[in-house]
Amino acid sequence: MLTDKIAQALALAVEAHDGQKRKGTSIPYIAHPMGVASIALDHGADEEQAMAALLHDAVEDGGAEYAERIRTKFGDRVADIVAGCTDGVPDASGRKPPWQIRKQAYLDHLKSASDDVLLVSSSDKLHNARAIVEDLLNIGQKVFDRFSASKEQTLWYYESLAQIFEARDTKTAKAVRSAVDEMKRLSL
Repeated sequence: MLTDKIAQALALAVEAHDGQKRKGTSIPYIAHPMGVASIALDHGADEEQAMAALLHDAVEDGGAEYAERIRTKFGDRVADIVAGCTDGVPDASGRKPPWQIRKQAYLDHLKSASDDVLLVSSSDKLHNARAIVEDLLNIGQKVFDRFSASKEQTLWYYESLAQIFEARDTKTAKAVRSAVDEMKRLSL
């Protein structure tokens, strides 16, 4: 059962992503956390997992101050899930560690992450993979120009994620695998 807390989490996510767009598009960024929450709920998320799905990028994209706000307003479990889904917090100058280092550390983290983190993370990566597939269908290889990583690095990352989610037997593993296989097929 969802309560008004889900609306409060959505409101905080809207605030954290105010004015942001999905990379290379005019789509408001908040569409992504909403999609991630929907996927998580479709795969059995409870309210706290769904709130974490809405807030999973708030710290990474909105700033470190959101970590404590989330913990205070929504509790340790939601905050811990968000922290477990965060692969890099910008420093004071707005920079994150290099892409390859961040992504490898995140992959290593997922190998032993909690089931809560795995559900939200795999829902996030599934939403992203489906968006890349859709963009490959609509605009082709140019989709990879949006990312700081190369096409090969992006494909490596998503293949690595799919393998971890399969090994950890996440509820979204089959859907992630399907999306990643389609991404690879369309990238040839």
